[in-house]
Amino acid sequence: MSCSLTVSHASFVLPEGRTLLEDLTFSLGPGRHGVVGDNGSGKSTLLRLLTGALPPTTGTVQVHGRLAHLQQTRAPGAATVADVLGVTPALAALGRIEAGSVDPADYELIGDDWDLPDRVERWLERVGLAGLETTRPIEAVSGGEATLLRLAGLMLADPEVLLLDEPTNDLDRPARHRLEQIVDDFTGVLVVVSHDRGLLEHMQHIGEVRGRQVRWFGGPFSAWARSVELEQDAAHRAVSAARADVRRQRQDLVDQQTKQAHRDRQGRANAGSLPKIVAGAYQRRAEVSAGRLRGMHEDRLAASRSALESAQDRVRDDRRIRVDLSDTRVPARREVLRAVGVIPAHGTDRPFDLDLRGPERIALVGRNGAGKSSLLRALLGLQAPRAGRVEVHVPWRYLPQGVDLLDPGLSVLENVRRAAPGADPARVRAQLARFLFRGGSVDQVTGTLSGGERWRATLASLLLATPAPQLLVLDEPTNDLDLASIAHLAEALESYRGALLVVSHDESFLADLDLDRTLTVP
Repeated sequence: MSCSLTVSHASFVLPEGRTLLEDLTFSLGPGRHGVVGDNGSGKSTLLRLLTGALPPTTGTVQVHGRLAHLQQTRAPGAATVADVLGVTPALAALGRIEAGSVDPADYELIGDDWDLPDRVERWLERVGLAGLETTRPIEAVSGGEATLLRLAGLMLADPEVLLLDEPTNDLDRPARHRLEQIVDDFTGVLVVVSHDRGLLEHMQHIGEVRGRQVRWFGGPFSAWARSVELEQDAAHRAVSAARADVRRQRQDLVDQQTKQAHRDRQGRANAGSLPKIVAGAYQRRAEVSAGRLRGMHEDRLAASRSALESAQDRVRDDRRIRVDLSDTRVPARREVLRAVGVIPAHGTDRPFDLDLRGPERIALVGRNGAGKSSLLRALLGLQAPRAGRVEVHVPWRYLPQGVDLLDPGLSVLENVRRAAPGADPARVRAQLARFLFRGGSVDQVTGTLSGGERWRATLASLLLATPAPQLLVLDEPTNDLDLASIAHLAEALESYRGALLVVSHDESFLADLDLDRTLTVP
């Protein structure tokens, strides 16, 4: 397959003037290429540049081959499954021809695609949606099913260049495995933006968007992580060496100034025994020599400081969240939540029972459309179930999918104090420092924060709330998070002492939580 993506000296400048991507030059041939980077680094913008949806401010982007792009948003204007698949006009034309139409426009719509119904059926089966009627309203399918449908629609067009933006969001475990199989079997140019470590292990190259550039590494995610770790070890050693050199050059400058001051004193003491014109000549020569020597030491110190700054720039911000959440502690056998015969408002018709005690950590998993989110809302009394009863015996906090708990007009400190109105402000500031908000950053308006900073502020507002939450309920918390934010979530949950109930399809994240039980919602 002759297909490729070529980017030559491409830059993209935001309307407010900030350069997001700068002077990118690379070429991608057939193969699986993953893209990682922090939220806001420009990953989705890079995909839009590659598709042509965004023209680069400077430079060029060339695509050779039929291109398809799976975006994070649902297909606009789609009312039925056929609309999402992009086959509504062609299927309608086939229906009219089978009914006797001889309209040339119908035959033009079909072209050579007479086996379209069979191909639709095969792709629906491949993405796990066999038997789904093409006339079914799209509102009747789950978010994960809609993602699979959009992928099937793209594959029906037989693309040669395929770009996927966070394709595993909302997908359950079987659906993720089917997506991974499609990815493995694709023979063209595949570019995947994702935070899913499992999917990224299927990549042959990893491109990291960082500092307005894209750096490409050979191998899957684990190989990239090892490369970054080795780079960081070297960067930390370089910083230590550069700091030592700065100290040495600073001391050399002080020593030179001390010696020069001593010589100056001696020179002034001896000047009285010499003719004035001779003494003046000696003094001028000494000043010139001292100035050269001082300038040499100052230049060396400046060069050492510059080397230190360069070394520090190569060190990533790998600060970790380490916070004391002892107030969230739950005794080992204390009853936290009891659910008997609960059937949520949407999804499964099978009754659900749960006896959650002490600081248990439980994951709820299940197929897309099983009603996991609806079940969480029923367990917390936020949505009436069709049947059953629930008792919750401790203070709780809940993070729904895609909900921002912060008021963008308030500062980080004000948002947290809104969740903990009786807390001592000094103690809140001290706790926020453990969430990596130090100094004036606690007073920064949250609407101006980066994505990662907003996530840390959201975690702080959840975990520092009063009364302290002894039950924490999270619904797909890693959706749309970058790798650093997922790491911060896992770190914060290491310090959490209460009961945890989490819905997630992210197997790598669940493996980090030290779970006590995993329950399947049928």
